[in-house]
Amino acid sequence: MQKADGMNYAPKGKPDPVVAKGEFKIAAVALDHGHIFGMCNGLTEAGAELKWVYDPDPEKVAKFLEAFPGTPVAESEEQVLSDPEVKLVCGAAIPSLRCPLGLRVMAAGKDYFTDKAPLTTLEQLEQAKEMVAKTGQKYMVYYSERLHVEAAVFAGQLIEDGAIGRVIQVMGMGPHREGKPGSRPDWFYETDKYGGILCDIGSHQIEQFLHFAGVKDAKVVNSQIANFNHKDKPGLNDFGDAVLQGDNGATMYFRVDWFTPDGLSTWGDGRTFILGTEGYIELRKYVNVGTGDGTSNHVILVNKDGEKHMQVSGQVGFPYFGQLILDCINRTENAMTQEHAFKAAELSVKAQMQATVLE
Repeated sequence: MQKADGMNYAPKGKPDPVVAKGEFKIAAVALDHGHIFGMCNGLTEAGAELKWVYDPDPEKVAKFLEAFPGTPVAESEEQVLSDPEVKLVCGAAIPSLRCPLGLRVMAAGKDYFTDKAPLTTLEQLEQAKEMVAKTGQKYMVYYSERLHVEAAVFAGQLIEDGAIGRVIQVMGMGPHREGKPGSRPDWFYETDKYGGILCDIGSHQIEQFLHFAGVKDAKVVNSQIANFNHKDKPGLNDFGDAVLQGDNGATMYFRVDWFTPDGLSTWGDGRTFILGTEGYIELRKYVNVGTGDGTSNHVILVNKDGEKHMQVSGQVGFPYFGQLILDCINRTENAMTQEHAFKAAELSVKAQMQATVLE
């Protein structure tokens, strides 16, 4: 697993199949972002079988085959979409193209699993909602900073068990490392293609707020974006933050940026702070700074029972992927509701649209 580069960060868990071999077949189409590896890791560990991979770029396909050897290579997207055995299509297209791909997938009678951000405009959101309503297919999203992080999964379980009472505030910090010059594709620096920093990596933070605080709807109270240190890339936001207020009174502040120092051992010191009426939780997701011990998934819990510091790597797993497979089979919504997936996307787009530009 690549720990230094967030674009190719693909967590691996323990195999925990929820279906028999060959029972649930998937395909990977549009390999523009490295998150496709994490998406397919999670699904295949839960028992899915990769029936096809397709991308017009043979280099991307070759890299995919290194991770998933033996996957048949389709000659076209149409070959994938016309295969009745494929039940779910995974895609990590350029963000502005994720919704158009999803519309084609759902129109072909298949469920869609896309990298975040799942779309970049409110017009695309309405198109996606209309196609979901028309076809009954799913438009699911890989919000990996909660779904593919054991500390975050465990925090959700603690909250559900009442460990900190009612959640009243979530604070999120999502720093990322840009990487070496030339390591990012051109679209990464074009606002209309990646959607802006609050739409893109801000979607992780907003989704966590909705989940941890039990929020169904929210408003963006304030948001800001900036290009502080990349003047040669005018389309890049290298900083963004926002304040949200939920329909149940809970609030959120989050900050996202591209200022991870070279000396940090991982791609970003992602942290989440969750305040409840009866305690609080802190997550140190990817690194235990200053110790050099290489550990991650640190959960700090303080409540009436005292103080606990838990390191939960390898102990919690990633239940989302098995739940998603079963949801596709049974037409249920246990992994994530469609309303939740779309609400996180909507608020991310609105936060970007409303943002004040800092100089």
